[in-house]
Amino acid sequence: MLVERLRTHLLSAAPGTVAGKQLTAVLFAEQLALLNDHIRVLNKRVDELLAVHPDAPIFLSFPCMGRSCAAFLLAEMGEDRDRFPTPAALTAETGVAPVTRASGRTRQVRFRYAANKRMRHAVDWWVFNMTREVPWVREAYEQARNHGQPHHRTIRGLGARWVRVLWRCWQDRTCYDPALHHGAPQEDRLTG
Repeated sequence: MLVERLRTHLLSAAPGTVAGKQLTAVLFAEQLALLNDHIRVLNKRVDELLAVHPDAPIFLSFPCMGRSCAAFLLAEMGEDRDRFPTPAALTAETGVAPVTRASGRTRQVRFRYAANKRMRHAVDWWVFNMTREVPWVREAYEQARNHGQPHHRTIRGLGARWVRVLWRCWQDRTCYDPALHHGAPQEDRLTG
């Protein structure tokens, strides 16, 4: 019924134009199917590599850290723990730590442009997903927003906290334990 109603309202065009548009639509559909096949192959390979990586359980133990985000952060951070000797080094690399400029009586806290933008994007998505899925993270987000923080600044602030926790777990080679994380409400720490 709906198809019939749509057919009566189609725009008319020259037969050559219709044939050309029809051909491109078919080609685009074939391209999309090919890309979907490639995505499935890549996802399978990511799963295989995560299954054998010694640090994967650490990253995957965090709330809302999906396989793509975990694989991406693992690849960007690498395995050399000396590369990030402090949490500040990792927060600076991920771009979630602000830059403070001071001169005389002037002090400005600004967005960090010199950072690994791919890591920043991964951390932003990780934290954004947590604001939707983890109630106490959502409350922290809303509290910051109610105090006048813009959305992206709030996400970066929460990201800085989580990157510090991630750094500690990564350095200690231990999985995330919600009972040890003091950001969670008491009942979450007890039920873990």
